[in-house]
Amino acid sequence: MVKQSSHFNYELTKLLEKIKDESFLEDVNNILNSGDVPNLYIFDEQEEIFNAMKPVVQDLGQQPTKANMMAAYTKRVRNNTHTVLCMSPIGEVFRARLRQFPSLVTCCTIDWFNEWPTEALMSVAETYLGELPELDARPDVLSALVNMCVFIHQTVAKKSLQYRSELSRYNYITPKSYLDLLSLFSVLIGMKIQMLRNDRNRMKGGLDKLLRTAEDVAKMQEELESMRPLLEEAAQDTITTMEKIKVDTAIAEETRKAVSEEEAKATVKANLAQAIADDAQKDLDEALPALDAALASLKSLNKNDVTEVRGMQRPPVGVKLVIEAVCIMKGIKPKKVAGEKPGTKIDDYWEPGKGLLQDPAKFLESLFKYDKDNIPESVIKLIQPYIDNDDFMPAAIAKVSKACTSICQWVRAMHKYHFIARAVEPKRQALREAQEDLDETQKVLEVAKGRLEDVELGIAALEAKYLDCVSKKEELENKCEQCEQRLVRADKLLNGLSDEKIRWQETIQNLNHMINNVAGDVLIAGGYVAYLGPFTGEYRAAMNDEWLREFVVLGLPHTKESSLISTLGDAVKIRSWQIAGLPKDALSVENGVITQYTQRWPLFIDPQSQANKWVKNLEKEQGLDIFKITDRDFLRSLENAIRFGKPCLMENIGEELDPALEPVLLKMTYKQQGSTVIKLGDSIIPYHEDFKMYITTKLPNPHYTPEISTRVTLINFTLSPSGLEDQLLGRVVAQERPDLEEAKNQLIISNAKMRSELKEIEDQILMRLSTSEGNPVDDVELIKVLEASKVKAGEIKIKVTIAEQTEKDIDITRLQYIPVAVRTQILFFCVSDLSNVDPMYQYSLEWFLSIFMSGIANSERAGTPVTSIL
Repeated sequence: MVKQSSHFNYELTKLLEKIKDESFLEDVNNILNSGDVPNLYIFDEQEEIFNAMKPVVQDLGQQPTKANMMAAYTKRVRNNTHTVLCMSPIGEVFRARLRQFPSLVTCCTIDWFNEWPTEALMSVAETYLGELPELDARPDVLSALVNMCVFIHQTVAKKSLQYRSELSRYNYITPKSYLDLLSLFSVLIGMKIQMLRNDRNRMKGGLDKLLRTAEDVAKMQEELESMRPLLEEAAQDTITTMEKIKVDTAIAEETRKAVSEEEAKATVKANLAQAIADDAQKDLDEALPALDAALASLKSLNKNDVTEVRGMQRPPVGVKLVIEAVCIMKGIKPKKVAGEKPGTKIDDYWEPGKGLLQDPAKFLESLFKYDKDNIPESVIKLIQPYIDNDDFMPAAIAKVSKACTSICQWVRAMHKYHFIARAVEPKRQALREAQEDLDETQKVLEVAKGRLEDVELGIAALEAKYLDCVSKKEELENKCEQCEQRLVRADKLLNGLSDEKIRWQETIQNLNHMINNVAGDVLIAGGYVAYLGPFTGEYRAAMNDEWLREFVVLGLPHTKESSLISTLGDAVKIRSWQIAGLPKDALSVENGVITQYTQRWPLFIDPQSQANKWVKNLEKEQGLDIFKITDRDFLRSLENAIRFGKPCLMENIGEELDPALEPVLLKMTYKQQGSTVIKLGDSIIPYHEDFKMYITTKLPNPHYTPEISTRVTLINFTLSPSGLEDQLLGRVVAQERPDLEEAKNQLIISNAKMRSELKEIEDQILMRLSTSEGNPVDDVELIKVLEASKVKAGEIKIKVTIAEQTEKDIDITRLQYIPVAVRTQILFFCVSDLSNVDPMYQYSLEWFLSIFMSGIANSERAGTPVTSIL
């Protein structure tokens, strides 16, 4: 730093807070006095300085001698290097430093920072409290809070002086304590308000559900009464409809029987008609292939084929035969022409036939539409010679004309069809008669089916009505049953929570009262945590009473008899602490609450190792690491605890702390690549959020400097008379009546467990009530849980009552040994106070208890406890 200020010619400031080694001040003294430290530089460093200062000296017009260059270097150092020393005036160290190093006075400007004045305290409090959204206080309340913060700070400062003069115990009040008070208040006020509101809303939600359930019970009873007549009416309608269905069903069965008979008749007749039709069709099928072939052949003809026939001047014999046959079939009369013999006339069909072929399309169409079923017998007689003629065969005709071949096939097909149709005609007549009979039967059947359908529709309507009646009846029955079940569940719910209802109402009123007065209560609790850790129980109680009186003067809202335990204490947690070894006196309980809520790591003043034992039992399951500051690898143990988030206990420290602990004590964490880290020594390690640190000292009256006091929370765990008395009583009873002491210890554990279960049951009931949707009586699971919880809670309450009575009986027996505990605790404190006469008279609690228990074991056993005590 010195070389940088000289070489680069810019000003540097060095802040020195912690003087780890007094030899550092020797160098600081020289720099302040002369700007140089004798024999500081080796040869190479001197050459570097001369090379840097040579141009400077030459610019000043001086010779670049070593003396001139060193003088220029020293001048630059003195001009550019500024040293700021921060020292506490407390103790002999500061006085000794001023005597040993006079430059600290002659070459420094001393700026003595006194305690903050009232105006500064008020200004800081107003700024701090005015920015708290959770507070939402009236201006007069906010002003009272500011004045009370100042009053607490100044009161503790005065009490600290009294504490020193009366008990020779040192406690330093710094602005850091005041800032801790404000910081604690800002954290605790939000947490406490949120907790109280959550508890109130949860209980209010459960209570509102109960009150609505009580209102719903009356409505459900009215609804049940109104549904009973409707249910009876629906039942009667169902019976009437059922009887009507029975009558109509009988009628329908008769109708269905008649329809079945008609259907059987119709089936027989239909089968007969079908047989006749099949027989006739069989005959017709013989002619149909030829007819179909002829028609298909006709379809293959076109106009040109017909025109070709018509255009023949001398038609062949086969063509003439075809034309004659078709003319006969169509009833075209021949033309009389002269025969071969003179004077004779013969029939000539060619000319009429040519006229028939005048329009080929019309001609072919007439053939397709020919009435083959009504061919006159005269035509059949005339056409028969042609049929019998071998020249009138399709094969013979095909030789002369394609068109005539098709016409020939058509004529022969018509002839054949005529004879088959004539043979089939009687069968057709029989079929017509059978079909007429079947039609009549079908009409009768349709009428019967109509009657049956009408009856069945009526039955269906009645059945639909019946189903509707049954559905309505079942719906009413279900509603009645549901209503009755809801009434039963509502009765279970209301009766099961009748006691809780009253208690919840009182609790809600109490919570509202606490919310209205939470500011004052939290301020007192914050004052306890920030300031009162180092004090004994008497001083704490005196300051608490003084604060409460000032609350009344300032008009600050607070609950009656407000204290740290009543505001922040949790009965279940406190009982678990006591099971872990925390003494039961109020001072120790307050120490436990301070340990829980302090923002700094606690340092227990623990000459009797009470805190040490408690912390070891409390954090045993979390894998507590235990080490001493004198251990060679204590930093490694501390590093592992920080890295893996384990609690650690640093035992038996003195009045000084290793400067390497400062980052941990001040929680100097920062973010690196998204992870929280801390620098411990030369290493940067991950900082686990679950890390906890406890520090203990066995010094009965340590004198910690303000620097240490601001880095840790001092907690006075010196054994109180009441706490020692309780421990001694337990030792005596365990020795004299081990059965009673064992029973009491078991009762303490079982009572804590049962009270915790009762709290869990109540929380479960409130949670289910507040989260249930709709009417809680419809939540069957809730009722089951409630019944089970009520039974379990009843059993637990009976057990708690029995346990409390048993504990009272045990305490009555234990009371007989109280005089021994009282005398023994007086004797211990007399022995402990001998250290005020001479420091050599210092005795541990373990030594005293060992002698005490040996005295009981070696004494002559009496017949009764009273005789033994006397």
